[in-house]
Order: sequence, then C-alpha cells, then structure tokens
Amino acid sequence: MRTIAYSAAIREALAEEMERDEQVFLLGEDIGESGGVFGVTKGLLDRFGADRVLDTPISEEVIVGAGVGASLLGGRPVVEIMFSDFATLAMDMIVNQAAKTHYMTGGRLSAPMTIRLVTGTAGATAAQHSQSLEAWFTHTPGLKCVAPSTPADAKALMKAAIRDPDPVCFFEHKLLYNSKGEVPDDIEPLPLGQGRIVREGSDVTVVAYLNTRVEALAAAEALAEEGVSLEVFDPRSLVPFDRDGLRASLEKTGRLLIAHEAPARGGFGAEIAAIAAGECWELLRGPVVRVCGTNTPIPYAPELEGFVIPDAARIAAAARQMVASEAM
Repeated sequence: MRTIAYSAAIREALAEEMERDEQVFLLGEDIGESGGVFGVTKGLLDRFGADRVLDTPISEEVIVGAGVGASLLGGRPVVEIMFSDFATLAMDMIVNQAAKTHYMTGGRLSAPMTIRLVTGTAGATAAQHSQSLEAWFTHTPGLKCVAPSTPADAKALMKAAIRDPDPVCFFEHKLLYNSKGEVPDDIEPLPLGQGRIVREGSDVTVVAYLNTRVEALAAAEALAEEGVSLEVFDPRSLVPFDRDGLRASLEKTGRLLIAHEAPARGGFGAEIAAIAAGECWELLRGPVVRVCGTNTPIPYAPELEGFVIPDAARIAAAARQMVASEAM
C-alpha cells in the first residue's frame, strides 16, 4: 500500500488503462509536453507518444467532438476539459451527441468516452474558473457522473470510467490534486454506484463529495468533542447513485444533512433530498438540511470566496442545530 497524491493516482490509472487497451488515448489542451495545467498527464507523452496523447486547439467543442467521433469508431478517448466552466462550449457534443447516441441508434452504437472535468474553487480563480457544475450533467439521461474524493477512489473510478460502455463525466476537484492517501498496488476498477461510509456515526448522516467531504470530516471531528456523532457518507458516484447505501445510513441516524460546493438552487443535493423523501421517508426524524454554496457567482476575493462556499464550521453548525432542535 503506497501513499500517493490524487493527481498521481489519476495519472497511474490513465497509464495503466493505456497499457491495457491500445484504443485508449488522451485529448486535451496542453496535456502533452506540459502535462496539463495541473500536471495530471505529465510524462504520458514521452511514454505513449503523440499519437495517443494529443494536444488540441483551444476549442472544447473540437476536443469533445473528436472524442465522440473516435468513440463511435471503436476508440476509448479520455478528453480533458481544463476547467469544467468551459464545458459550456461543448454542451452540444456532450448532452446532445455523446449522451444520446446509444438511445437514438436503438443500442447499435454507443459513445464510450471519459470526459475529465476539473471543477470547484482553488483560491481566487474567480467566477469563470471556479464553478461546480455537476448537476447540469446529472440532469442529462445517458451520462454517468462520478466525483471521487480520495486518491484510491480516483484511480479505481477512472479505470471504471474508461472501461464503461457509456460516456462518463469524471469530476476532479482542484484542491484535491495535492492531497495524499493510500492506494493499493493492484487496484481494481470500482463499480459505479457504490458509495462508502467514511466515518461511522449515530446522530446525523452527512452526504458530501469531492472537497466538501474533507470539510464534512473536519466538522465530524469537531462535533465529536461536543458529543454529537456525524456519519459521513461519500457517494463517490452521482449517476448512478447508491440509494441502498444512503438508506442504510439513515436507518442508523434518522437525520440527513447534504453538503456540496455547488449553489443550493438546483444542485445535486436537491436530488439526494428527493431520493430520501421519496424512498426513506419513514426513517427521517426531521427535515432534510442542505449546506451548499450560495446562489451567487464565485467571487475573486479570497475572503468572499470563503464566505459563499460551505466549510467545516457551517456544516457543524447545521448538524448541531438539527440535533438540538429535536431535543427541544
């Protein structure tokens, strides 16, 4: 068991899948010699050559469109969108082409491609480079969406995404790239739709993913000193979502708090709340609570950026209130 960075885990998964299957190749801006803006693909050009690690023009529509075409002809492209904000320039390719090919051809064709979307805030990256847009893609039938929070999950889920027969949106949070964790030497693909309880608890279930999971664990640590027990559930995969895992946790706690960096309005947390209300109603001891980003663009100023996205203190305050209000 090695300790490696989140970015290195993704790079290892890409390399191992490229070794395993010659149809796997990479497309993106500056992913070759420079190794990508965050260094995730560093060294892969030297290892696999320019035929399989392709630097592209600055055009997200071209990048994803080329990936769609290649996937329809038997390729397994992994395309990188440098910042998920720029997916707006490729939405037709993602939601009208890749997502719908299998359905519109009656199952005769599919677009088995992985779309890497670098997401979230990273400290003063401002309104056009800091968004968390996962809800846009979870809303689209035909797309699968994963959001790994640890190096081990990132490597296992990248392997699964590349091998999946459908297009998979793979969300990577900027602030996680340098985070480190244990990764088995011989890790297998992780089936999509399997969440994980990363901290056992008995009072409140907190569902959190990507960097907000880090904040949820910090909140759980702080509240433990007050006698409040948080169970932190990381779904890892948003589509498909682990409904059974959520239910099993709520059977223990009866209270649900959902935290994510994206704005609350229309965020994926609303879908989780709807799942809980529709399928776990009898388990809930009170209203579902969401601690999310505010319904504003991300500010440039670091002080304001910290104000609009959820942190451990906000999560702890909400959980504390949930437990206290029931005791009154």
